[in-house]
Amino acid sequence: MASTDILLAGFGGQGVLFAGKILAYCGLMDNRELSWLPSYGPEMRGGTANCSVCISDEPIGSPLVLTPDILIAMNQPSFDKFISDVKTGGKVFYDSTLIEAEYDRTDIEVFGIPSSQLADDNQLKGGSNIILLGKLIKETGLFGLETVQKAIEKVVPPSKAKLIPNNLKAIEIGMNN
Repeated sequence: MASTDILLAGFGGQGVLFAGKILAYCGLMDNRELSWLPSYGPEMRGGTANCSVCISDEPIGSPLVLTPDILIAMNQPSFDKFISDVKTGGKVFYDSTLIEAEYDRTDIEVFGIPSSQLADDNQLKGGSNIILLGKLIKETGLFGLETVQKAIEKVVPPSKAKLIPNNLKAIEIGMNN
């Protein structure tokens, strides 16, 4: 794989930037070229948030992802806005608890999993983003589980280290759905 452009999008507070940071650290730990570009509206929580992550074997020309290979959509407006931008042959992962997926594309793979419901069912408040990340890892093979675990341990701040097992559990749930 030479280069993978990923766009994560949702409302502020859904952990879009955090999930993007985990992907970026996975690239870093695999000695890949990478960029992580967060973008959010002035509203922050409840406003729009998205994150461009580029992972490559070669230097990255632009950190902005306009035509993603992979899209993670965590809300309806994000799904509707970005589904048409995904490259032919790309993959879309979305939270089917919150999104009614309507699209007419047959040139992409689309994976809807009820990540918000799964997070609630497993007492993983706010874990929907990481469940979707687990599904992405399983379906793309982009990174190994050991790399993801190391990235989570690096990205979760020491003051919240007690949440590392919950994040690892969320990855596992995503990989098994």
